Amino acid sequence: MIANSPMQFDDLLRGLEIRERTALNPPVIDVVYDSRHAAPGALFVAMQGGTTDGNSFVLGALHQGAIAVVTDAERTWQLLRTTHPNLAIAQVDHGRRALAGISANFFHHPERRLRLSGVTGTNGKTTTTYLLESMLRSAGRKCILVGTIEYHIAEEIRPSPHTTPESRDLFQLFAEGVAAGATEAVMEVSSHALDQGRVWGLHWDTAVFTNLTQDHLDYHGTMESYFQAKAKMFTGEGSAPPRIAAIHIADDYGQRLISLARSTGCEIVTYGLDDGDFRATDVQLAANGTRFRMITPDGEIDLHTYLPGPVNVLNLLAASAAALARGLTREEIVRGVESIACVPGRFQTVDCGQPFTVAIDYAHTDDALRNVTRLARQLAAPRNGRVITVFGCGGDRDRAKRPKMGRAAGDGSDFVVATSDNPRSENPDAILTEILPGLTASGVRFTVEPDRADAIRLAVDEARENDVVVIAGKGHEKVQILHHSIIPFDDVEEAREALLERYGKSRRVPLGLPCN
Repeated sequence: MIANSPMQFDDLLRGLEIRERTALNPPVIDVVYDSRHAAPGALFVAMQGGTTDGNSFVLGALHQGAIAVVTDAERTWQLLRTTHPNLAIAQVDHGRRALAGISANFFHHPERRLRLSGVTGTNGKTTTTYLLESMLRSAGRKCILVGTIEYHIAEEIRPSPHTTPESRDLFQLFAEGVAAGATEAVMEVSSHALDQGRVWGLHWDTAVFTNLTQDHLDYHGTMESYFQAKAKMFTGEGSAPPRIAAIHIADDYGQRLISLARSTGCEIVTYGLDDGDFRATDVQLAANGTRFRMITPDGEIDLHTYLPGPVNVLNLLAASAAALARGLTREEIVRGVESIACVPGRFQTVDCGQPFTVAIDYAHTDDALRNVTRLARQLAAPRNGRVITVFGCGGDRDRAKRPKMGRAAGDGSDFVVATSDNPRSENPDAILTEILPGLTASGVRFTVEPDRADAIRLAVDEARENDVVVIAGKGHEKVQILHHSIIPFDDVEEAREALLERYGKSRRVPLGLPCN
């Protein structure tokens, strides 16, 4: 944790578009957007959000010692100017954009000492960022990684509370990384973050687009709004457009994005399994990894990865395109690929010596579920094995995708166990009811077991030699989010326990390839 020297209120507002402000200019020792974190000497940024309004908590922040407020609400400006004449106040149009600018000033613009690579899309962001970071590290570059599973600050690993954090927290991560010698930052960039302005003002040296399939419509409303949020990364929101954009050429939205990004002056490189500047030939799939030849504008590269399946070939093409854009050699790319054994929760196998495969995967959209069951089929079919899938749909999320996920699971499997997956405030049985039409339409044999631990045991007990059991939806997550509580829950550990129960506690338990 770095410690910042106090900064004058005037200096924190430098470069911001201010509607009105008071003349006071106190020294500020911290910048906060959560009133619970306010302390004496802090600046509180009050932002209007989709579900909560930070302006409702201004008085709480002041009670805890905040000495300055930046607000995006006229009513807050008028109230404080009248009731707190000795308070430093500024009114802005966009709270989150203001938070980004203030935070950049407070942490002395660490982003200017980093080359930023951002990856956005519905699926593949996590694996692509892990691969790109590994490639950069193979070239001796210290990196910051910000994503769904965890954060990396040079050599330090931290838990990830958000895929893309609020700008204040992001700039602190950047500052800590720079202090530790980092020169590169690799980030998953969510559509929520782009839409809300959490990454406002950041200049991406390299931007990657993986794909766009139905997800987050509970937030965006329509696929077009979802696309427009993603597109902001390639048009330069609050900064210049990316220097280079690597875009999946086989994705329909990718085709639109190519034209859009090109119109901003961004250099475009494309990738795809069969077409694009980066493409794959001679693909050889196996349960323990994949081999293929990658065709690039700079020549051909023979790659071997422990990550299985065509989807990971795509992820490797995307990461390699970004790595070459960052100036890496082909040899450095090869070293980076070979140093990753697996990505947590992305077709992560659980091996207790059983004669079938058990894989944990984060797939939580119908497209991702089709991809993971297709991979499972490719691994099982040569040995006459079956595909058994455990999955559910999250509560308080896009309800329209639930029957689609049921259909995707059914189409790709021989047996499906529908279960709970973070039901949140919804009734798990109601969620399962909305999944059933798709499962029924697929004609697959299925059962419903709301208890996720029991569902995993049921699938493991069903498996025979050469089958592939896919446990989808939660991946790397370590908790189950219920209506009134959050309980510890790990699909990897639940699968291991189910295997040990089936085969006996005394059975040898090899852990397989470790995750980086």
